[in-house]
Amino acid sequence: MTIDDPARPETTEAPPSHTAPDSPAAPAAPAKPTAWSALRPLVLRMHFYAGVLVAPFLLVAAASGLLYALSFQAEKVVYAHELEVPVGETTLPLSQQVNIARKVNPNGTVTAVWPGAEPGATTRVLMADPDVPEDTQLAVFVDPYTGDVRGQLPSYGSSGALPLRTWIDGLHRDLHLGETGRNYSELAASWLWVIALGGLLLWLGRRRRNRRALFVPEGGPASRRRTLSWHGSVGLWAVTGLVLLSATGLTWSRYAGENIGIVQDGLGGATPTLTATVGGAAGGSSEHEGHGGAHTGGTAAQGPDIGLDKALDAARAAGIDSPKISLVLPTGGKGYVVKETDTQFPLELDSVALDPADGTVLDRLRFADYPLLAKLTRIGIDGHTGVFLGLFNQLALAALALSLILLILWGYRMWWLRRPGRPAARGAWRRIPVTLLLPLLAVTALVAWFVPLLGLSLLLFLAVDLVLGLVSRTRAKAN
Repeated sequence: MTIDDPARPETTEAPPSHTAPDSPAAPAAPAKPTAWSALRPLVLRMHFYAGVLVAPFLLVAAASGLLYALSFQAEKVVYAHELEVPVGETTLPLSQQVNIARKVNPNGTVTAVWPGAEPGATTRVLMADPDVPEDTQLAVFVDPYTGDVRGQLPSYGSSGALPLRTWIDGLHRDLHLGETGRNYSELAASWLWVIALGGLLLWLGRRRRNRRALFVPEGGPASRRRTLSWHGSVGLWAVTGLVLLSATGLTWSRYAGENIGIVQDGLGGATPTLTATVGGAAGGSSEHEGHGGAHTGGTAAQGPDIGLDKALDAARAAGIDSPKISLVLPTGGKGYVVKETDTQFPLELDSVALDPADGTVLDRLRFADYPLLAKLTRIGIDGHTGVFLGLFNQLALAALALSLILLILWGYRMWWLRRPGRPAARGAWRRIPVTLLLPLLAVTALVAWFVPLLGLSLLLFLAVDLVLGLVSRTRAKAN
């Protein structure tokens, strides 16, 4: 993401001449104009404005994203007491563990249970509790071997983020400013792919002696040339990941995310849903939440209930064989829902709904049966949030965030070294052939409509540019 001053000509490295010293130099033939030579000033000017004005938003997003990528491992250290226990010889039945959790928080309503996925991991009993923040649940951590309660913490989202990661996630998502703050992250995601691809075109379009200079930064004393070399080379290595981060970030943004969802649904790529309604029980009263006081802590049971342990056995028999699962309890006319939650490759994300009366399978949903777009969306979001491929995913996110921070800082350094940093000459679009300009305008309008914050900020850039041009012409006339 170059924040550069293209007003000055770029230095190019011409190959050594083999013409004899006494031979008169042959007049150079005028270069035939190309589409890139016509587009380059426009790309350069847009890259300059976007880099100067949007880079602060990207810097905040990258810094908070770096913290988020590291928060997974930090969470394991900070909450080790709640998450880990000594391995015992036998585990207690799930129903008994849930009863223990109910006793320490009798006012909570159990909604789901996450059995420990590996030896030495606690069982997480999730409860709806009015004392925890909105959109979170209270997690009671139970030692599956002894039944000791290791602690209680708010848990957020399908990945079960605990308070540290939840706070960092909120910082990255909306700066803890709610819906208004989400505009910052959507603006950053909207421009990230534009700036990254624009920088890639500018870097590839430079003339150089060898291909090595394309991929490997230059050494030598500190200078603008060396900074540009590092900026371009690191940007080349990072561009694919940055574009993917932008695309996946937009999928759940406020405005562009809605448009993406409409297109995905229209192409038949909507994520399928599991039907867990018990026959004849749909629309039942809320008292149905009390399936078996033994596991909800609510009212008495409204009908037969096989219980947690038999529900888990029935799910295993139905093919839910991943060690990482979430067992959602019956509520409001719905049956048990047992979901695989292993997002590491190969993905195990099948789910099954069971009739609480006898464990009969009500519905089954295999991840292999998802439409391709739904699969890609799920993998993309999991990759963006750091839960796909585990530690490798988190390290890759950290590397991308760090590279984006460095790219921005290098860009500002180059701008400072070439201050006052004027952009390319105005009117570059007028030199673009009409056959190229009209499709470009059409694509720009379509993208601006589809990604609204990109379109609005682009109009702002144009307004700023017009004002600066007017001021410049006024000063020129005055002199």
